[in-house]
Amino acid sequence: MALSGIEIFKLTPRTNCKECGFPTCMAFSMKVASGAVEIGKCPHISDEAKEKLSEATAPPMKTITVGTGDAERKLGGETVLFRHEKTLVSRPLVAVQFADSMSDDIIDAKIANVQKVDYERIGEQMNAESVSVKFDGDKDKYIKLVEKVAALNKVVVLVCDDVAVATEALALVKGAKPVLVGANKDNINEMVALAKDNGAVLGLCADTVEEMYSLVETAQAADYKELILNPGTASMAKTLENTIEIRRTAITGGDRVLGYPSIVFVNDLAGGDPYLETALAATYVLKYGSIIVLSDITYAQALPFFGLRQNIFTDPQKPMRVEPKVYEFANPKEDSPVLLTVDFALTYFVVSGEIERAKAPAYLLIPDAGGYSVLTSWAAGKFGASVIANMVKESGIEQKLTVKKLVLPGKVAVLKGDLQEELPGWEIIVGPEEAMQIPKFLNEFK
Repeated sequence: MALSGIEIFKLTPRTNCKECGFPTCMAFSMKVASGAVEIGKCPHISDEAKEKLSEATAPPMKTITVGTGDAERKLGGETVLFRHEKTLVSRPLVAVQFADSMSDDIIDAKIANVQKVDYERIGEQMNAESVSVKFDGDKDKYIKLVEKVAALNKVVVLVCDDVAVATEALALVKGAKPVLVGANKDNINEMVALAKDNGAVLGLCADTVEEMYSLVETAQAADYKELILNPGTASMAKTLENTIEIRRTAITGGDRVLGYPSIVFVNDLAGGDPYLETALAATYVLKYGSIIVLSDITYAQALPFFGLRQNIFTDPQKPMRVEPKVYEFANPKEDSPVLLTVDFALTYFVVSGEIERAKAPAYLLIPDAGGYSVLTSWAAGKFGASVIANMVKESGIEQKLTVKKLVLPGKVAVLKGDLQEELPGWEIIVGPEEAMQIPKFLNEFK
């Protein structure tokens, strides 16, 4: 049963040392009680108290680590069902599936796509973090395939229910914290022993929640809790139903037996339809997939999918921001205009998109405006003349220009006078009020 902030506070040293990052032990205790901070953040708490608190304050869903080094990722650890309740903490991984039944050409094409789809969006690198390797019957080819895709330095998911084959495959990725999916009611004991020996996360497979519950109890009885749950691929409806029931049982039902991340094979559910596969992947971003397995990855799939994932797995109380700096468009020159906007991500993408549409050389200056929209940041005093002038001076943009023209967003035209005083030598121009007017403005700009 969860402890209250007061109960946690009584177990802390109560020295208010601030080494945990909070001003008082009480403030720290309240954050621990809400699940926002781990008790281990307190460097002075006793081992006895830590053990007691760790069990009581642990999230209802266990956090599982997969992969190592640069490929290491966290799964699970969620405390709520919905983003509007609280921030979701572990974004789902995307895995691309390979199989020994595929031709070499198809395998090579998929590897090329995994390497090709890799880009940054609002400070986050977007790519497939995992590769899944399915055993379809050709052991020798399967072993070679595991060795080949393991070189991609991704989280490796082995899909194999043959204990002998899985033993050989795991030996190739031992030490890389792989995932082994294939434990079922017929092989659970052998697979648990194999996963324990190789430090792998074990994927349990069941088509019903009751059967899954029994498998988890068996694994836990063998003292193994590095688990991930595969709710099956019997049908799209049944898989979704099972996935939701498992998560609800753990989060709102308080039954930690099912408190583990899940892996969903949307590639199998979609039956070869890439549009359906993308739609299903988006569904499981919202409905509790921790690893989502795709048949392949292309930019057409990745752009909407990763955008959705980033929107869902961000803190709704913190605005999404882009880096404050000078952005360049169409190889700007020393007489190109410098447009100005704020660091709120949505504003940046709208404005930058219109500048790109204009195909005119230009700079875009982004000061630190607190991550708010233009009018909000101006009203909050974060987008004033002094802030903009300081950014102009610190960015070094002046050294790139012989003609200094700064274009203000039309909605803050009131700043023109103050900016002329702050930036002598610059011509301050009031630009369009709406981003959609930027192409016409730039194409007529002199």
